[in-house]
Amino acid sequence: MTFEEMFSKAKSLLATADTSKLNEHLAYQFNITGEASGVFYIEVKDGSLSVEPYEYFDRDAMFTCSADTLFKIASGKTDPVGAVLLGKLKVEGNIDKALKLKELLPGK
Repeated sequence: MTFEEMFSKAKSLLATADTSKLNEHLAYQFNITGEASGVFYIEVKDGSLSVEPYEYFDRDAMFTCSADTLFKIASGKTDPVGAVLLGKLKVEGNIDKALKLKELLPGK
């Protein structure tokens, strides 16, 4: 899988996210490792969601994992806390805001 294919899949998964209950600004950067390596970000601002293939320097949290781990978490097949404990997911930044990412994922 290329970065472009992975990013397209991630963006389509998040396209249906319900941001109506999120009344705050959230910004996450994802550093994808392995075969589909690259960087993208998710931002929730004024009730709308943006997913772009760029670094986000004013982020609330940064996640580092493989594309496989990302999609397993997004689909609900892998618990994010378990992934952190197993070393498959690294989280840096504001943990409270990082936990709100789960509200955007389809497997919530």
